[in-house]
Amino acid sequence: MQRWRGYESVPGGWGRSVVTIGVFDGVHRGHQAIIGHAVKRARDLGLRSVVVTFDPHPAEVVRPGSHPAVLTEAVRKAELIEELGVDALCVVPFTPAFSQLSPNEFVHDVLVEALHTAVVVVGDNFRFGHKAAGDVTLLETLGRTFGFTLEDAPLVAEDGLVFSSTYIRSCVDAGDVRAAAAALGRPHRLAGVVVRGDQRGRELGFPTANLMVHRYAAVPADGVYAAWLIRGGDEAGRLPASVSIGTNPTFSGRERRVEAYVLDFDGDLYGERVSLDFVAQLREQRTYDSIEPLIAQIRADVDETRVLLQ
Repeated sequence: MQRWRGYESVPGGWGRSVVTIGVFDGVHRGHQAIIGHAVKRARDLGLRSVVVTFDPHPAEVVRPGSHPAVLTEAVRKAELIEELGVDALCVVPFTPAFSQLSPNEFVHDVLVEALHTAVVVVGDNFRFGHKAAGDVTLLETLGRTFGFTLEDAPLVAEDGLVFSSTYIRSCVDAGDVRAAAAALGRPHRLAGVVVRGDQRGRELGFPTANLMVHRYAAVPADGVYAAWLIRGGDEAGRLPASVSIGTNPTFSGRERRVEAYVLDFDGDLYGERVSLDFVAQLREQRTYDSIEPLIAQIRADVDETRVLLQ
C-alpha cells in the first residue's frame, strides 16, 4: 500500500481511483464494510482504491479541546486499512486552512485534481467541507459536474444497533470491552511504553508493567481486566495479562495508571513499546483495609484471567 502525507503528495501519474473518505477511527466493522466496498469496486473496474483520512482529528481543529478519545493510533490505523487490501492511503493534515475549504473546493482540489476520482464510496451520513456543509446529495450533484459517481455503503448494524466510533468509545469508557470488541471485529487495543512506577506490585509479589499511553488514548474505565500483552507487534508471541486501571485506591493514589501483570513472565519490559488487547472486565476497582485481602483478590484475578484466556 502506498502512503501519502497530504493530497499534494499524490504522484503526478496516478490514474483514476475509487475513493472513500473518513476519519475511520477504530477501523470498526462499519468502516471495514465501506472500505471493503471501495476495494471491491476498484478491482471490478480495474482501478486503484484510495482511502482519504485526516490528522489530527477534525474536531480538535474545529472545536479546540474537544478531541475525542482515540481508538486506533495513526500507525495502527494504517496497518488495519492496509490489511483490507487498499492500494493507497492519503493522510490529509487537517489544518485551520484546510477546514475552511468549501464543499466545492474540497471536491475539486482533493477528489478531482489530486486523485482523479471515478467513484466515491461513503456512508449515507457523510459530511464534508467548511462547517460540514456538504452531504451525499451535494456530493452526488458535484459528481455529475466533475465526472465521478457516488455509491452509498450501507451502515453496518446488529440487533438494530449501528456500529460507530462514538458507540465504541462509550463501550470502552464504560469498561464494556466485550461489546467494544464485537463492534470493532477484534479486541480494543491500548498501546504504550513501559515506564517505572512505584514498584508496589513487585513488593506484593505481582510485578506490573506500567504503561505510559497517549494523552488521547481510549483507556477503559477503572477496573481489572483480562488482556493479551503484545511485544513489538508480534501477535504470535502474545502473553496473558491481568490489567489494573485506576488510581490504586488502597494506597490513596491520585495518578490514573494502566498496570499489567504478565502471567508466568520473568523478563524485563522497561522501555519497550507494548500493546494490550482487552478481552473482558473482571471487576471494578475496590479499596481494601489491609494488604492481605488485596493480595488474595489479585490472586483470584490472576486465576480468572488464566481461565478466560485459555
